[in-house]
Amino acid sequence: MLARFFALLCVALSVVASPTARATPKSFAGANLYYAAGLSTSEQNTLFSAMKSANMKVLRVWLDGQSTATTKGTTITSYNDLEPNTVGTYDDTVLNLLDAVMVNAHSYGIKLLISMHSWNALSRPDIYGQWYGTGYFYEQTQPQQYFDNRLRHILNHVHTTLNKPWHQLSQYIFAFEAENEAMIGKGSDYIAAHQQWQCDRATTIKSVLGSNSGILVVTGGESWLSESVQPNWFSCAAIDVISIHAYGNGDLVQSAITPYVQQAQNAGKKLLFEEWGACYFNTANNNCPSGTALSTSARNSNIQSFASAITGAGVPWLYWQVLPNADPHYGSDYEIGVTDPSWSALKSAAQTAATSNAAFDFSAYLL
Repeated sequence: MLARFFALLCVALSVVASPTARATPKSFAGANLYYAAGLSTSEQNTLFSAMKSANMKVLRVWLDGQSTATTKGTTITSYNDLEPNTVGTYDDTVLNLLDAVMVNAHSYGIKLLISMHSWNALSRPDIYGQWYGTGYFYEQTQPQQYFDNRLRHILNHVHTTLNKPWHQLSQYIFAFEAENEAMIGKGSDYIAAHQQWQCDRATTIKSVLGSNSGILVVTGGESWLSESVQPNWFSCAAIDVISIHAYGNGDLVQSAITPYVQQAQNAGKKLLFEEWGACYFNTANNNCPSGTALSTSARNSNIQSFASAITGAGVPWLYWQVLPNADPHYGSDYEIGVTDPSWSALKSAAQTAATSNAAFDFSAYLL
């Protein structure tokens, strides 16, 4: 009997000491490119091969139409908004283009985070902005019902080569978000007063995905750290991940991020630093329209410092933005092209993230 007791004790101790049982999740990095749907196959390959070399795992893309043939110095295929002229009448060109992008991304070990609308389009205005403006869109029942139909249309889009709806493509899609920076132009008080809009849209998305889809539902971020992390979102069952967008130096320090990490862990939610960037100019980092170019060493130092703070807090991140071409340095310039002098600094930061401990386990959702 005593021998059996010691044998069982040894088994129990071996389980406790097992590296698998005690393994700490690792972080990851990725990038944004809002017009990725318009990239040629060659441009996609340039972008994805560079991202793979940096061990980047996620590319965040948008569905808003692009009417210019050159964007951020990238030659693209133009495409319409998903609902170009009438709410509820869809032009699936952008969805079909992203079908090809997601298959190619997958071959490089990269998944897509799909933003299904943006404040930028609403305020442009797109058809929702034309019909409802930037107030009624978030306030009235009818536009919310129409917008939920849009979300369902996207989720049920049948992939043109995989012959499955997007909501079943967990091997290709990391997450969905209803809208990039919802309500951002209305101010922080408005966002705080209309937190339910985000939860309601997440509930619509989750109702199609189901509870075990392998695809996350994220919020889409706001202007800065505290605005991005609204308290009611911690208690919304349909929200899996709260997205942080922040560009101010005060937000891009580990001590500012850590309290939100603890809140998310306590609530059973995850955080993703979905947008951040290092300004190319010598202006304030969150006010980057123009100015004198920073030296490469100064900008690289900022990239490394900001990335280190986010990674050190245990939060994975996506950079705004990585281009498949040299950055033309237009206004509000955070972009880094894969041939730019600062790409090596961003690449190194992403590689460091991939080997660093994380506060949240995203491993089931990555390739």
